[in-house]
Amino acid sequence: MSIRLQLNPATRKRLNRFRRFRRAYVSAWLLAIIFTLTLCADLLCNDKPIFVRFDGKSYFPVLRYYAESEFLPEGKDTRPNYKLLQQSPTFTDNAANTMIFPPIPFGARETISEESLKAQGRVVVRCIPIPKAGNINLSPALSIKRARSPEIFFHGLTGTSIKGEQLDTYWDIDDVMRKAIQTRFQNKAAPALRQTTSSLKPPRMTAELSLSEFKPRSAVPKTVRLTLRTPEKDRKTPQTFVLNETLTPNGKAPAIWEALTEADRTRVQERAKACRTHAVNPIRLHIGTDDYQVLFDNSIAWPHPPVHGHWLGIDSAGRDVLARIVHGLRISLIFSILLVISSMTIGICTGAIQGYFGGVIDITGQRFTEIWSAIPFLYVMILLGSIYGSSFWLLLLCYAIFNWIGISYYMRAEFLRLRKRPFVDAARVLGVSSRAIIFRHILPNAVTPIITFIPFSLVGAIASLAALDYLGFGLPALTPSLGQLLHQAQANRSAWWLILYPSLALFIVMLLGVFIGEGIREAYDPRPRSRME
Repeated sequence: MSIRLQLNPATRKRLNRFRRFRRAYVSAWLLAIIFTLTLCADLLCNDKPIFVRFDGKSYFPVLRYYAESEFLPEGKDTRPNYKLLQQSPTFTDNAANTMIFPPIPFGARETISEESLKAQGRVVVRCIPIPKAGNINLSPALSIKRARSPEIFFHGLTGTSIKGEQLDTYWDIDDVMRKAIQTRFQNKAAPALRQTTSSLKPPRMTAELSLSEFKPRSAVPKTVRLTLRTPEKDRKTPQTFVLNETLTPNGKAPAIWEALTEADRTRVQERAKACRTHAVNPIRLHIGTDDYQVLFDNSIAWPHPPVHGHWLGIDSAGRDVLARIVHGLRISLIFSILLVISSMTIGICTGAIQGYFGGVIDITGQRFTEIWSAIPFLYVMILLGSIYGSSFWLLLLCYAIFNWIGISYYMRAEFLRLRKRPFVDAARVLGVSSRAIIFRHILPNAVTPIITFIPFSLVGAIASLAALDYLGFGLPALTPSLGQLLHQAQANRSAWWLILYPSLALFIVMLLGVFIGEGIREAYDPRPRSRME
C-alpha cells in the first residue's frame, strides 16, 4: 500500500510558477542544503571523535557520553580530552585502537592550543626600513668641517673628501635656515628647526634638514651640527611576510624576498628556524638601495589569522572561526524557524478572532495590540535578561510575544474581508461551528499573505538575533553566534577574518531568503507585471 500526496490544481500551478522563477528555486535548494549541513554540525565540526575503536569495542562519543575511566584504568569520571587520549600509548602503541574525527576536528567552544600552531613552524618576518641619515658640522661661512655618513646626501663623498666643501653648493639653503645657523654662532637661544629642501646638483633628491634646540653656552660655538634625513614622504613602508614550515614564503613570494641575495635569504632562514625554539635578535640587511631592520616573531596571539587547519582563522578567545560559523548558523536558522512558527501562530489566532467576530472583541483586541506594540522590546529584553539570565528559550519567548503584531493586522483584514462571503454564510446556515469556519473555511483562503511573509520573517529573525548578539543582549557568551563574532571584530579591527567571514555567511543566508520570498510572492500573485527599461 503506497501513500501518495495529492496537490490541488491551484497549489500545483503555484509550485510550477515558483519553479520557473529559477533564482528562487535554486535559492530554496541551497538554503535547504545549508540548513541540513548545519543540523549535522556536530558531525562536521567537533573536538570529539565520531567513532572510537578500543579493545575490540565501538564507541560513538559524538552521540554518547563516555568517562575517561572507560579508556584509561587511572582515568577520571569526567569526559576525556580525546586528542590527548589519541596521543597516549594506549592508542599509539596499539594499531587496533583508532579514532575517527570529523572533517573539522575543532569544537565551537574548544580553545586551540598554542603549541599546535607553533608546531606548524610559522614565523612572521617584519622588515622595517631604516631611515637614511647623516650629519655635518658647519663653520659660520657654511663650509663643512666634519661629516658623518654624508655619502647619501653628497653624491658619494666620504667624510674625509667632503671637508671644506660649501653646503649651499649642494643644497638649497633658504634665509630662514641661514638665520637659524647664524643665531647659534652668536650664542643666542634658538628653537629647533626642521625643513625639507632640494639638492642643487643632479641627480635631484630631497632631504630633511634639522637643527636641534640651542641654549646659550659659556663660549661661542665653533661649529654647528646639521642633520640630514630622508623625508618622511620618501621613506619606504615596513613589509611583512610569513615563512612556513619549509622556511619559504606563504603564497606568492613578496617583492622584498625576491630582492634578497642568496646569502641574505640564508641568514633570514637560519634566524627564522632558530626563532621556532627561542627568541632571536633582529638583523640588519641592505636590500636594494635601502637598509632594513629584520625582526622575527613566532609568538601566538588571539585573534589569529587563517593558517593550515584553521581555514577561516581563530577568534579572540582562541576558537576556530569556521566551527563557530557552522554552529552559529545552526542556532540562527533554528531560532528563526521556531520564532516564525510561534509568532505566526499567535498572530493568526489573534487576527482571526478579531476579524471573524468583530464588534467589541475587535475593538478591544485592537486597543490591546496598540498598547502592547508601544512597549519597548529592548528594555523588556534587558530587564528579563538581568533577572533570569541570557538563554535561547528566554530570547525566543521575548521575540515571539512581540513579533506577532504585524501578522495579526494582515489576518484581521483578511478575515474582515472574507467573513461576509457566501461560503461563510452557507457554513453558518449548515450549523458549522465558529472554530471550524475560522480554521477550515476562512483560513485556507486567507493564508496567502502568511506564506509570502514567511521567508522575509525568517530573514528578519536571523538579522535580529545577530544584532542582539552584537549588542550583547542575545545568547549566552559561550554560545556560537555570528553577531558575537562581529562584536569581536569591532574590538579587533585588524582581524579582517572576523569581519569578512561572519558577514559573508549572514549575507548569503539572508540573500537566499530574500530570493525565496520573491519567488513565493511571484507564485501566489499571478497578475502580469510590466517592467520599464
